[in-house]
Amino acid sequence: MRIDYFCDPQAPTANSVVPSVTAVVRNAAGELLLIHKTDNDLWALPGGGHDIGESISDTVVREVEEETGIQVVVAGVVGLYTDPQHVMAYDDGEVRQQFSICFRAEPVSGTLRTSSESKEVCWVPASGLDGLTIHPSMRLRIEHGLSDRTEPYIG
Repeated sequence: MRIDYFCDPQAPTANSVVPSVTAVVRNAAGELLLIHKTDNDLWALPGGGHDIGESISDTVVREVEEETGIQVVVAGVVGLYTDPQHVMAYDDGEVRQQFSICFRAEPVSGTLRTSSESKEVCWVPASGLDGLTIHPSMRLRIEHGLSDRTEPYIG
């Protein structure tokens, strides 16, 4: 179980920072790859923590494939998301400050499937995003990833 706090004065104090990634992956129809997360019941971009011994682009490829079944290649950086007012509290007492690098990635193969971290996985048209429950920090990444920004967001 995980609880996200965003600009909440009642949020617990962070006690860890873990580098992580998310990926904006769009198919040929322009639809966005999203997962319905098991830990907080929200819709999100696929992603996860960076492991020792891998490059950050390897993390993107591994996490997208683990959570969705889709193999990707990294195409660029959407932004860096390090807002100290966004913390995630876990059942084990860890309270993690956000530190996420969001990438653009292109699908190359694979078949959609769920994982222990994703109870649903689907391609969603931009017009279908409003009907989904998405955390504000994730909406910001999605908005940036779908925009025509030429420079990465840093915040």
